[in-house]
Amino acid sequence: MDNPVEEHVEENPPAALSSALSPDTVPVGTPLAWPIVDSDGTLLFASGTILATTDERKFLFGHFHPQRGDLLDTSTQPLPATAQPADSASELTLKDMHLEIGALIGMRSQLGNGAPMHPCRIIGFAPNHALFVTPPLQQGRLLPLTLGENIELVVIASQAVFRFVCTVEAICRSPFDYVVLSKPGVIRRLRERKSIRVHTHLAVRFGIGETGESYEGLGLAKGISALGMSLTASWTLGAVGERLRVAFRLKSAELDTEIETVAIIRNVQKGSAAGEPSSHGLEFDRLDAVQQMAMKVFVFDRQDDVLYWSNRVK
Repeated sequence: MDNPVEEHVEENPPAALSSALSPDTVPVGTPLAWPIVDSDGTLLFASGTILATTDERKFLFGHFHPQRGDLLDTSTQPLPATAQPADSASELTLKDMHLEIGALIGMRSQLGNGAPMHPCRIIGFAPNHALFVTPPLQQGRLLPLTLGENIELVVIASQAVFRFVCTVEAICRSPFDYVVLSKPGVIRRLRERKSIRVHTHLAVRFGIGETGESYEGLGLAKGISALGMSLTASWTLGAVGERLRVAFRLKSAELDTEIETVAIIRNVQKGSAAGEPSSHGLEFDRLDAVQQMAMKVFVFDRQDDVLYWSNRVK
C-alpha cells in the first residue's frame, strides 16, 4: 500500500476514499468543500470556488478528469507515471510534441496552487528524453527551484498545446545557468488549434487600410493569441479580408514591448442595435521575430487564462 497510515486512520469503505469525482458529487451554486484537480494533479478549481451553472460542470467533466484534491494529496508522487495507463494521452512522447531547440515553454511548481506560469526555453534534449532548459525568471530574478521538485510545464507547439510534469534533476551554474528536467511524465494534449487565446484588456489603436501614418480610432482587445486578437470597436472597421493597422503595448513582469503591425479581418460580429460595438476577429499578417517572441511570452505570462478561461468563475 502506498499510504498505510491514511488507510488505518480512515476506516471508511474504499468508495469513500476514492479521489475520482462524478458530476453528481460536484455541487452547482454552492462553494466547493475541497479543491478539484485534474488527474495529473493540476488545480482546476480551488476550495471555495462556486460553479455557477450545470453547463460549467458539464464542461469540466467533458474536458478533464476531475479528482478531489484533498484525497489526491497523499498520492501525487506516483500519479504522473501510473494514474492513467489506459488514457490515450499516456501514449504521447516527447517526439510527438515536435519541440525544437529554443522553443518557449511555461513552467510552475506543482505546489503552486494556481501560481502563474513563468517562461523559459528549451536548450537541449538528452538521449533519455531529459530536457535542458533555461532557468525561469520571476520579476527579473531566477525562480527558486528545488532538486526533486515536481514542476508543471505547458508548451505551445506547432500543432497543439501540451501539458506535462517533470522532476528537477539538476540545477547547474556552469558554464551558464540551466536546469535539467526529467523525461516528461504523462503528456496531455490540451487542444489542437493554430493558437490559443488569453483574456486581456488591451487598448489598441487602429488605422483603416494597410498603409498610413496615423491611427483613426481606439479599440479594446478582449482576447489575444500569438497570431491574432479579438478587437471590439464602437463601429465596424471593415469587411472580412480587409486589412487594418494596429498598435498596442504588451506589458508584464518580464517584458514591455510596443507592437505595430498589419492585421487581416477574419470575421465580424456587428452590434445588434445602433450604437452597440462591433467585434472583429483579426489575424496578424506581419510579425517579425522579436514581435513573435513578445506575443508568446505575453501568452505564457497568463497561462492560467490559457488553461482555464472557459470554466473559471471571474
